[in-house]
This record gives sequence, C-alpha cells and structure tokens, in this order.
Amino acid sequence: MRAIISVSDKAGVTDFAQNLSQLGFELFSTGGTKKALTEAQVPVKSVSEITGFPEILDGRVKTLHPLIHGGILAKRNLPAHMEELAKNKIETIDLVTVNLYPFVQTVSGEGVSIDEALENIDIGGPTLIRAAAKNFPSVIVVVDPADYHPVLEKLKGGGVDLAERKRLAQKAFQHVAIYDTAISQYLRQDMEGFPEEMTIALKKRYGLRYGENPHQQAVFYAEQVVGARQETGITWARQLWGKELSFNNILDADAAWGVVTDFSTPTVAIIKHTNPCGLASHGDIAEVYRRALSGDPVAAFGGIVAANRTVTSAMAEEMKSMFYEIVIAPEYKAEALELLKRKKNLRILLAELPLDYGKASAGYLDFRRVKGGLLVQTSDSLPEGSVSLKTVTKREPTQAEIEDLLFAWRAVKHVKSNAIVLVKDKTLLGMGAGQPSRIVGAQIAKEKAGEKTRGSVLASDAMFPFPDVVEVAAAGGVTAIIQPGGSVRDEDSIKAADEHNIAMVFTGVRHFRH
Repeated sequence: MRAIISVSDKAGVTDFAQNLSQLGFELFSTGGTKKALTEAQVPVKSVSEITGFPEILDGRVKTLHPLIHGGILAKRNLPAHMEELAKNKIETIDLVTVNLYPFVQTVSGEGVSIDEALENIDIGGPTLIRAAAKNFPSVIVVVDPADYHPVLEKLKGGGVDLAERKRLAQKAFQHVAIYDTAISQYLRQDMEGFPEEMTIALKKRYGLRYGENPHQQAVFYAEQVVGARQETGITWARQLWGKELSFNNILDADAAWGVVTDFSTPTVAIIKHTNPCGLASHGDIAEVYRRALSGDPVAAFGGIVAANRTVTSAMAEEMKSMFYEIVIAPEYKAEALELLKRKKNLRILLAELPLDYGKASAGYLDFRRVKGGLLVQTSDSLPEGSVSLKTVTKREPTQAEIEDLLFAWRAVKHVKSNAIVLVKDKTLLGMGAGQPSRIVGAQIAKEKAGEKTRGSVLASDAMFPFPDVVEVAAAGGVTAIIQPGGSVRDEDSIKAADEHNIAMVFTGVRHFRH
C-alpha cells in the first residue's frame, strides 16, 4: 500500500503518518511536509522517487505526473486499467492526504501583492484531491486533520468501508470548491457589477437546537470572506454568558447589531422580531438605554439589547428589572458583567465594532433566499451626512427638527416596510412595521407613542401616495416629516403639510426592507 501526504495544515500529520507506516503504508511526500515527517523520524520518501523527475519551477510542478495520477485514478476492478498500469510500470496509490495552501490567510494580510497571491494558489494539491475523490472506491482521500483518527481506527479494524470513503470524497470536493471560491472572490475584488456565475463559501460555526420552530432543524454557517476585513458582527461574536443561541436569537441579534453600528454616536437599540421597538442616541449610555426602553417598554420584554459603546454598571443596573434574551456590546465594564450574569437566562455577547461603524459601508452583498435561487443586491448603505434634504413645504425645519429627522431617517431603514417611525430628541417614540398599508403603519406608530407624538418628527421609508399619513401626523402633533418623495401625488401631501404648518423634506432615496 502506498500513500501520498502533502499538507499545509500540519496539525497531527506526524502521528497520522507514523501510524500509517506501522500499518504497512509506504509514504511519499513533498517539501515542508516531507521535512516535518523526516524530523519526526517517520519513514518517508520523496514523490520524485515515484516520478523519476525532480521538482521544477520553484516547486510549482511536483506531483503532476502520469506515474502519480495513473496510480490514483486506475479503477482496480477493471482488468484493462490494471494491465495498463503494469505495462507502464505504474504502482497504485491507495491513500492521499492533502490540504491546500493558506490562500485566504495570505491574501487577507495587508499589502499582499498579486504575485504573492498567485504563488499561494495551489495547483498540484487540488489535482491530487480531485483525482483521489473521483476514485474514492479504491482510494482514501483525507483533507481534514479531524478525520485522521477515524480513518486510522477503521484501517486498524479491517478497512475503510465504502460509505466512509464516500463521505471523505464529498468532503474533499467541498474543500476544493471552497478554495476555488476564495480565489475567485480575490480576483473579483476590484470588479464592478455582478458576475455571470458565483459561488458562496460557507463553513459551519455550530449547530442550533432547532430552527424558527421546534420541528425545524438548523445550523449556523459563516461566510468565507476574502480580503483584509475584520471578522465583525454576530457571526463572529463571542458569547460570554448564557445558554446556547437559537435560530431566532441570531436573526434578532444580527438586526440589533446592524442598527447600532449604523450610528456613530452612543446608541442603544432594543429589537423584537428583527424590528427596533426601542432606539435612542445621546451622550451617557445608561441614559441612552433609558430613552430606548421608553419607546415601548411592553414590546421590549424578551427582546434583544445592543449598544455601540461599553456597557457600564449604571446601564446594567437599569436593565435589572427587564427580561431580555440577549445583550450585545463591544465591551463591558467588569462590574457591569457581574451584574448582568446574575440574570441566568440572559445571553451576553461581545462583538467587535467594524472600523467604519456609523458610516454604513457598502462593502458586502445582501443575499435573500427564494426557492430554487438567491436574490443578490448591494447593501442599503448610505453614510451619515450623505442624504441631501430638500424642503418642499413653506416652512423650513428647525435645526433641532433636522437632527431628529436625520436620526429618524437612519432608524426607519431598519424597520420592515411599510415603515413609519416617530422620533423626538433622537429617541424612537413609536413605529409601525410590516403593514400592507402605510396609513395603518402610521396609525400604529401614533398609537404606540401616545401623547409623546406632540412635537415629534415622522419618517417614512417610502413615498406617500396619498395625504392620509400627513393627516395622521398632524392629528398627533407631529411638526416635521422626512420621506423620499416621488409620488405623482406629492403635491397633495405637500399641501396637507402646509395646511398644518408641518415642515416636510424629501430625500430622493427610499429604504424598503422586506
């Protein structure tokens, strides 16, 4: 029996090779792997002893040879194949252990040149893996160090059965597919538009107890991203306390973190079913939390709290009386952490702020699953201060109203359409989300805010086809409105706003969130 071992990830490879040798395998290797095995006193030969040809082109060509690939690809149950091997003095290769150059790690560093990136594209490795996986009934292929022990146990127990060989082959093809995806992503980084063909590389983070409902199975995958980008967001958050996260927890936590990282000022969001039921921006983080909670204390129960600043003991004290599923922040004071840990059912997450938080970076694609396909779009990302306000009413908004309007406009994009929010002093007072009719959303927001609507501003994620939302706003004492504009009936809404002395501004941009 013969085996080829050539790995980038050398974890456990010497023990694996030593055991293979003891089981009677003749081992062949290349470069750094051969050096590591030799230093560990594992009997190993160079692949050049198979090919009779030296490594050439700075190691670019080592294993690309008929004497190797013939030995891998020959079907052992076909006499013609075996006769051809014998005629050409080719011996079979029964096991291939290969994993690939660390391409993602290399190109994710700063200042990596295209030449350096190209040198880290493995050619021989994927070819070996694919050849062995194609012929898995005859050849064992191992790409993951986690499989070393199971393979050895089966070999010691009499052999690796067909089902296990098939599992290893599937894993091998997936390993190469993810690798090729990373290379494609890297080469596409500076290209505009959407490619004709695209793959997404995902790696399992952890299993979940169940999906949205107990009868649904679920798992959490992380997307492989190529380039010098931080591993931020809920996908890479560290859990400091509490039971495991659920499918719904992750969805809500992602929404909460998305809201607070959209603001550069100290901000707290309280999320329920991916919508902010509480949101505020101010100076002191404990006061910000108090104001966020005031938006809808009833809906906040069982929600998710996110802050884009360090959670202080004062904020943790304020949270004591309310049941929350999760709290997320970039940092926690030691005393705050101790206070929060007294709530045994609270999950505490530590998430790293993106470098461009508050600037709404558009550097990612948004994927939406539909049966049989994916919808792909650029993110709804507009940096703070990028919106140009056009006053369309007789009255100009005051400076205080402008500040609240801009806050409301940033908040409304995180609410499901049709979305209406009411804001005062950079605090969400009420919101209507996901209603088929915009007027119903406005009525819900007004009802939630109650008497607090007096002197507030209103934001709508899309234009007004009728003046009815303006009429509801006026009845509640709203003084200013921000909306995209663009309806053929804009003049009706403008006229209604003028009649009630409401300042109204158009953005020319909408924020649908389905």
